[in-house]
Amino acid sequence: MAFPAKYPSLNAMEMTDEAKQSLIRVLRVAFPHADFPDGPYVRTAEKILIAADEETWFRVALIQGLLSLDQLSDGDFCGLDDDSALKVLRRVESTEFFGFVRRTAVLNLYDDTEVWETLGYEGPSFDKGGYINRGFDDLDWLPEPRIVYPEDEPIPELGDGVMGARSGGFAGDESTNQPAPQRAEMGEVKK
Repeated sequence: MAFPAKYPSLNAMEMTDEAKQSLIRVLRVAFPHADFPDGPYVRTAEKILIAADEETWFRVALIQGLLSLDQLSDGDFCGLDDDSALKVLRRVESTEFFGFVRRTAVLNLYDDTEVWETLGYEGPSFDKGGYINRGFDDLDWLPEPRIVYPEDEPIPELGDGVMGARSGGFAGDESTNQPAPQRAEMGEVKK
């Protein structure tokens, strides 16, 4: 529940279209993905605005943060190139404004189905029976895993002291902080 601010003028603060465009630019610079279309960034900005409308504190932080960005960029944050815009964002990264934008964006930008399609994620599969029978290994951008080593290629050695290794075992193994069975000694207990 949003409580009214002490000063009614804060309740009446509205986001202008220019401020909304600045917010979208902040998202593009803070979360750069050349392949992402504009839609996910616009929808994430809208979710940030909805969250800001629900809490006066966040609304004030958002508006003040966007004003600060313009002040730090000579009045035109949207006109800056990506490197310059990133430098401006680095100057405000420890502010409440940037924390609010980052938290909200991380939860919403990467939960957008258009982003999923761009990244090749098929979405959650619990309601479809899981990934086992739905191609859990169908990622075409990863190399095929080697499950069985060819006969003529030696299996990599695990190293001395690894349980199950042919030459290792517990005897004389100093590679672990656990005592070997033969080193567990009990001293005499006296009352």
